[in-house]
Amino acid sequence: MRHLALVLLLSLTACGSKAPTPAASAPPAPSGPTFSPASFALVHATVVDVAHGTALPERTVVVDGDRIAAVTDEAPAGVRTVEARGKFVIPGLWDMHVHMNDPVAPRLFVANGVTAVRVMWGNPDFGGQKNRRHFDMRDAFDKKESLGPRMVVASQILDGPKPFWPGSTAVSTPEQGRRVVDEEKKNGADFIKVYSELPRDVYFAIAEESKKENIPFAGHVPMLVTAGEASDAGQKSIEHLTGMLSSTSSHEAAMRKKAAQYEKRSAAERYKLFLAQLGEAVDTYDAEKAKSLFAKFVTNGTWQCPTLIEEYGHASQDDTSRAKDPRLEYVSGFVKEMWTPRQAPGSKGFTKADHALFRRAFDKKVAMVGAMHAAGVSLLAGSDEMNPYCFAGSGLHDELAWLVKAGLTPADALRAATTNPARFLGRENELGEVAEGKVGDLVVLDENPLADIENIRKIHAVISRGTLYDRAELDKILASVKEDAKKHD
Repeated sequence: MRHLALVLLLSLTACGSKAPTPAASAPPAPSGPTFSPASFALVHATVVDVAHGTALPERTVVVDGDRIAAVTDEAPAGVRTVEARGKFVIPGLWDMHVHMNDPVAPRLFVANGVTAVRVMWGNPDFGGQKNRRHFDMRDAFDKKESLGPRMVVASQILDGPKPFWPGSTAVSTPEQGRRVVDEEKKNGADFIKVYSELPRDVYFAIAEESKKENIPFAGHVPMLVTAGEASDAGQKSIEHLTGMLSSTSSHEAAMRKKAAQYEKRSAAERYKLFLAQLGEAVDTYDAEKAKSLFAKFVTNGTWQCPTLIEEYGHASQDDTSRAKDPRLEYVSGFVKEMWTPRQAPGSKGFTKADHALFRRAFDKKVAMVGAMHAAGVSLLAGSDEMNPYCFAGSGLHDELAWLVKAGLTPADALRAATTNPARFLGRENELGEVAEGKVGDLVVLDENPLADIENIRKIHAVISRGTLYDRAELDKILASVKEDAKKHD
């Protein structure tokens, strides 16, 4: 959960937004009975070669334990066969930006073909209680004690002296920044999460310590740091296009001088200035400046995780039809309450003109994603699940559709959720493709996603860690989610 543009954090504070309260920590809900991991072969399948954007018909995909044993022309003798004629097999999908504090979310991810996630706020410390919630979930899923995706887990959010979200780690000095990087690595975090109000010197100290400790750092571009500086500092991924509108504006220098004075202004003044700067950034987009910045990202290996579906959620807060989305049946009540207009961050006090401005900013960001892709910037697909109408599992399908609307081909969009996460994590040898030796995470689709990205929703079966969940079993999982969601009302 984050701001709309350079300074939305401050405008949300002005509007009185509050941090979400997660459900009480509890073991993940167990899945129902299903096939145990064993050798089986999907026969007569069409394998989607995501890396090359091609479909390979009449293939047999042999799964042994939790690995793909072979991709061949015929099934080996003595192996149980599963008919997949007319079906399309793709790698399991990654959602590279989730929060996963809704107890029903893990099952929803798997049921929608999302077999792995990157958690962007690890073990939130709400109520002052230290916990290892996400680490415990990850262990339970890895041991197959309950159903859920593979997980890469962030540190606590590292923010400035007065963090936006309660439960974040407040960092005031470079020394504290270096120390907390060391602590989070020792605690088991896979990467460091940086946030919007970090002071410049603290941010760069975190960057230096992360490099020294060989642990990636990712997240928001702080308000007092440019996107180019974040890239040069080694930030692995930039989330939600934070800092991008201001960093591609021809008025950037003047806008940053004004932003530096925000703490001295009243809440009402901050909100007014935020709106003015958002409109100014959109109107002064400099294509040549953007081109130079995108080239820097390519050179430095800086990834972008745009979370366009979350951005669209902010831009469409005045769309009351969203409250009729049938997927709400699969969302716990406390989350739905958080999504209502009176609770959703940033929803209070916005006028029709404000909403029109947010939509205009969103349109600019969609175009920017297309331009970055054309320039060779590496993209990751992420839903920012837990934000309003960013649904666990199917929210990633929404994100892939937005990436296509931004100008990516369906194959490009699929790569953002398969081969690109594998490259980003340095795990190409085991993830991201339907190939011998890779992990047994697969999705079987009724129709070709290369022809239409919307076909990603037409799931026939999911194979997670080598276990096959056919359509009937997936429907049982969804039914259990719907029932359990009611319990968290």
